[in-house]
Amino acid sequence: MKLVIAGGGTGGHLFPGIAVAEEFLARDASNEVLFVGTERGIEARVLPRLGYRLELISAAGVRGKSGIAQMVGLAKFMHGYSQSRQLLKSYRPDLVLGVGGYASAPMVLAARGMQVRRFIHEQNAIPGMTNKILSRVAEKTFISLEEARKFFPEGKTLLTGNPLRRQILDEVVAERPAAADGRFSLLVFGGSQGARSINRALVAALPHLDALRERLAITHQTGESDLAEVREGYEKAGFPAEVVPFIDNMSDAYHRADLVVCRAGATTIAEVTACGKACLFIPFPHATDDHQRRNAEALLKEGACFMLLEHELTGERLAQEIIGLVGNREKLAETGRNARNLARLDAAKVIVDEMLKYRD
Repeated sequence: MKLVIAGGGTGGHLFPGIAVAEEFLARDASNEVLFVGTERGIEARVLPRLGYRLELISAAGVRGKSGIAQMVGLAKFMHGYSQSRQLLKSYRPDLVLGVGGYASAPMVLAARGMQVRRFIHEQNAIPGMTNKILSRVAEKTFISLEEARKFFPEGKTLLTGNPLRRQILDEVVAERPAAADGRFSLLVFGGSQGARSINRALVAALPHLDALRERLAITHQTGESDLAEVREGYEKAGFPAEVVPFIDNMSDAYHRADLVVCRAGATTIAEVTACGKACLFIPFPHATDDHQRRNAEALLKEGACFMLLEHELTGERLAQEIIGLVGNREKLAETGRNARNLARLDAAKVIVDEMLKYRD
């Protein structure tokens, strides 16, 4: 069988697609997967390195754009729709899965026009307009959080959780010894491309964390654009830290972490709950419909995370939060256990099982 996975742009859209691809390919050695994305998305960098076939189409956003930008976006969408039809004709897939991002809409709509079985996956508590529209033509809409159900057609929506890559799932069952040096491990990242406000706040927090200098082991993913600035900030503060633009082995980083400071994207939430990690979420305030805050609130009400809103974010306040949690290991452990109880480790399996019910 052949599966097209369309979408990307960010890791939050792409990584669940990779998880589904891993599960689909594991079912049968003859199965094939084709990813469809855009040249500007993270997929153009990540997928070739992982050995997946990727086709690029034209696509751009329209919502919230000016009149001229909307016209350009619409023109790119129409071109992408035409490209999607051509890909469907040449590749002849059995199934199409849209995982969000600009490339998802033209491909799913083209699949509908050509009567190819089509599905979408929504990672967030508050879906974007595109997936709300695509859900009307999809055979099934898969959701990661129960809060999203009310936005989609009744009877055609299935709560699956957010699919996790095997690298992360392997971490869940791995048995590794605790760090030998006994230091408190702090993992800081802002998503696949970093987060400037978190980067700068953490650097500003370092003087307030001076008493913990010898107790903290910090791993900080900055993204490419802030790397030099953040490294310089640690050096000036005299704080040893592992400062990198991108973490390839997130499973190992999660394993070592006692506390994670990060955004509240859906994929991040799925990964940290699976690993049972206590997180201080700092939701991206400009996410569509403020969905990152809603994602974090879904965990907060279960005692499964901590949250600091960006308008409250200062170096001093961030340091206070970290100091308080370093000194309360029992609270961290309890929060990690609550997070682990919310994990759905079989999401990719459930999605593939459901799609295969529709094969002709």
